[in-house]
Amino acid sequence: MAEVGGLKAVAFDPAIPRYLWTRAWGAVRRPGYWGRWSPLRLRELPQPELPGPDWARIRTLLAGICGSDLNLVTLRDSPVASVYSSFPFVVGHEGVGRIDEAGPGVPFERGQRVVVDPVLSCAPRGIDPPCPACARGDTSQCERMAQGELSPGLLIGACRETGGTWAEYFLAHRSQIFPVPEEVSDEAAALVEPFATALHAVLRNRPEPGERVLVVGAGVIGLLVVAALKALGEPAPVTVLARHPFQAELARSLGADRVLLGRGAAQREELARALDVRLLRPILGGPVPESGADLVYECVGRDDAIDQALRFTRPGGRVVLVGLAGVTRKVDWTFVWMRELTVRGTFAYSTEEVDGRRRRTFQLALDLLARGGLPLERLVTHRFPLVEVRTALATATSKAARHALKVLLVP
Repeated sequence: MAEVGGLKAVAFDPAIPRYLWTRAWGAVRRPGYWGRWSPLRLRELPQPELPGPDWARIRTLLAGICGSDLNLVTLRDSPVASVYSSFPFVVGHEGVGRIDEAGPGVPFERGQRVVVDPVLSCAPRGIDPPCPACARGDTSQCERMAQGELSPGLLIGACRETGGTWAEYFLAHRSQIFPVPEEVSDEAAALVEPFATALHAVLRNRPEPGERVLVVGAGVIGLLVVAALKALGEPAPVTVLARHPFQAELARSLGADRVLLGRGAAQREELARALDVRLLRPILGGPVPESGADLVYECVGRDDAIDQALRFTRPGGRVVLVGLAGVTRKVDWTFVWMRELTVRGTFAYSTEEVDGRRRRTFQLALDLLARGGLPLERLVTHRFPLVEVRTALATATSKAARHALKVLLVP
């Protein structure tokens, strides 16, 4: 990935030869996923121009590397996602920035610090009347993310016209922009997007009083689900499954009632004791718990974590897929029908019903951070200049060795 001068951006262009080479080489040696011949390129691009009066150009201050970015870079995304992308695009949808230029329809001043809801729903696409989902405020369920005035793209960071946050500048529609309160630091603001994801998952799937809640995974999203549960004052006790001691420490600091470390058989035994359930032994395969938690948030998206979530949900319980699950090969779905589980997906952020009011998830996240008491900055473990994106990716994919959680790029 050659370094360049001028306006820098990290672009993704999966031309078939590059894609096939990277898939083969990356499976042998992980840095091959972001190496010289990969679809990921550090490029010099012209400064993006405003496409209309309701758009703003934003200068990036901090940009986050998230799980979906890592799935993209390591080619783990399902091909389904490609129909909602337009190549080549600049990567990145998390971050905080300042308004660099605003059209006359944008009610923000130059220099104002902002975060951006990156979903490219009907309003940014200039579609009027909006689809039924957008009309009711459920922008994450937009039916027209491949239509309108923009090329296909679920988010900023997957659409060639808007750019993404892994660049010095990107574009956003007025409907996507939220001012950052003075009380919120740049580092906390850079976490608003994943925090909004966690809030959306919890608000659409709230525990009942006294229910036992299990959070599978203590990466950034799992920890933010814990933070969201506690910030919303949910009364249910929360158990978290973590792999590493530094994750466990953060889970406790964010309010987890119990944290279980490790993986595999030992962790399953400990979880069964924590939930006070018996483990039955089938003729083949892993143990079968007689019951489990009432509500499980699966926050990893990998086969083993999904399987664990389904196994340890009580009959009639609920499983929320917050992790970015793609094509699964080793998940035993028997538990879904045998126990009549409700399995529900969750994506991004939207408009939420809170205390009888309809509020955008991003605004709710900012208000909770401005109130204080949410130490989300603790999740930021590393910062790298944009030109060191290869080192940043190596760090973000080496959680155990480098104690990495949220890795930020500084354009």
